[in-house]
Amino acid sequence: MSSLKALSKSDIDKILKEKLEKHVSPQVYNEVRERLTELANKTELYENEIEAIVSEVIRRYRSSMIEPGEAVGTVAAQSLGEPSTQMTLRVFHYAGLREYNVTLGLPRLIEIVDARKKPETPITEIYLDDEHKYDEEKAKEIARTIETTLLENIAKGISIELTDVTIELDQEMLSDKGITVETVVETLKSLGIGEVEWSEDNPLVIRIRFEEEIDYVKTEKIRQKILSTKLKGVRGIKKVIIQKRGNEYVLIAEGSNLEELMKIPGIDHKRLYTNNVFEIERVLGIEAARAAIIKEIKNVLDDQGLDVDIRHIILLADIMTWTGHIRQVGRMGVAGEKQSVLARATFEMTVQKLLEAAAMGESDRLYGITENIIMGQVIPVGTGMVQIYMFPTLIKPETSEKKEGSEQ
Repeated sequence: MSSLKALSKSDIDKILKEKLEKHVSPQVYNEVRERLTELANKTELYENEIEAIVSEVIRRYRSSMIEPGEAVGTVAAQSLGEPSTQMTLRVFHYAGLREYNVTLGLPRLIEIVDARKKPETPITEIYLDDEHKYDEEKAKEIARTIETTLLENIAKGISIELTDVTIELDQEMLSDKGITVETVVETLKSLGIGEVEWSEDNPLVIRIRFEEEIDYVKTEKIRQKILSTKLKGVRGIKKVIIQKRGNEYVLIAEGSNLEELMKIPGIDHKRLYTNNVFEIERVLGIEAARAAIIKEIKNVLDDQGLDVDIRHIILLADIMTWTGHIRQVGRMGVAGEKQSVLARATFEMTVQKLLEAAAMGESDRLYGITENIIMGQVIPVGTGMVQIYMFPTLIKPETSEKKEGSEQ
């Protein structure tokens, strides 16, 4: 009759502790406990229902475990490789905004597994602290602070002669970027091109006089130098837009520079994220880079509607980062750094790998799968991992009395 009595939270905890805790991992146990506690707040739960849930959780948990000797690497490679071949070569707009084209799909997956030093379209998500994230104006102030503003962004026009340069500024752009004419003048003076002149009567026109006449070859170089002069912002952050997510404002920046962004007041450095995995490794360490690889691959597959077991993605990320630095999955990384000579030779550049190994006097102990297939031996997977030894001298011979008894 106890099964017909609604259980309290303490009763649920007691049943879970007795019947579930020993059979599953702490993570699964805590998740089931939280879910059942939430469910108990909404509806009544009975003992037979809890026991049925616990039995199903244990069954699924045990069925998800691998057998000793299972070829997890091969399974993970198949799990990731098969759906990846069906991805379309598409480029998506980021979060429905036309401002940014972000590489997704197969090109992005190739970027990650090839360990490209810099992604084709680096994007940084900048979260703000409590003081700034609920106020759009304060979010705009930080956006203006971090967005790299070049002189060409605020100039209406520039004309260059053999003796001087005339720059006309755009008042609207000056106001939008939060830059004063004095800041522009001081920056131009620091270039050391020539004497900078401007008048308060006409502050939007700045003239730079050269100390001596220049030739036509130098005019274009000077023009480019002036236009590419950085006035403010964080180097590497080209453009910033503001997004509203829920009740808070988030900055989406084109480019990445975690180290400098973390120093800016108003930014929540704990939630700062970029899709540039190598920069994460350099600034935050290899464990953070591993987590970023998992997240980026999972996002690519989810965007394509492909369901891949997260453990296979984790295994790939572990292989790429376990040495302490990010390695590509290829002959310059994981495949090219295998201990086995034969395994390295089967991937690419067979003759070269064998010659290098012979020159270095390397030996192959045939511990892996590939090299044992080449040698025609049993591969160390599944039952092939098990070896049976028999010691005939330890087997006691049957006595004559036992033999007679068995015959009868």
